[in-house]
Amino acid sequence: MNRLAPSPRLVTALACLLAPLAAHALEIQPYSAQALAAAQSAGKPVAVHFHAPWCPTCRAQAKVFDGFRQDASLPLPLLVADYDSERALRQQLGVRTQSTLIVWRGTQETARLAGETDPDRLRAALHSATAAAQ
Repeated sequence: MNRLAPSPRLVTALACLLAPLAAHALEIQPYSAQALAAAQSAGKPVAVHFHAPWCPTCRAQAKVFDGFRQDASLPLPLLVADYDSERALRQQLGVRTQSTLIVWRGTQETARLAGETDPDRLRAALHSATAAAQ
């Protein structure tokens, strides 16, 4: 069977068309106070995941979030905060357990989950910030 390889022009065109979709999907990055403050002051959706490397629930959540990286319906940053070292942030936000996800639209909290690993519930929590804008 003789298969035709896609032309380099076609591959380039498809990459250009799909790049904006990937750029507006869930972006997982380390927590920084500056990133959270910038998103909140701009009124944009943002989420913080309190993760501990020793926590099996956190690892299960991280796998779910990794699966959302190409989901264009989730155009927000997910800031991963180290549960063990971000004590002041935990206290400020009233976080009592690792595996906590907090979602905001600007400074308005739209969802908070702890210990949840169900992909549909995690997606719904993340969507709560984008739905608040509509």
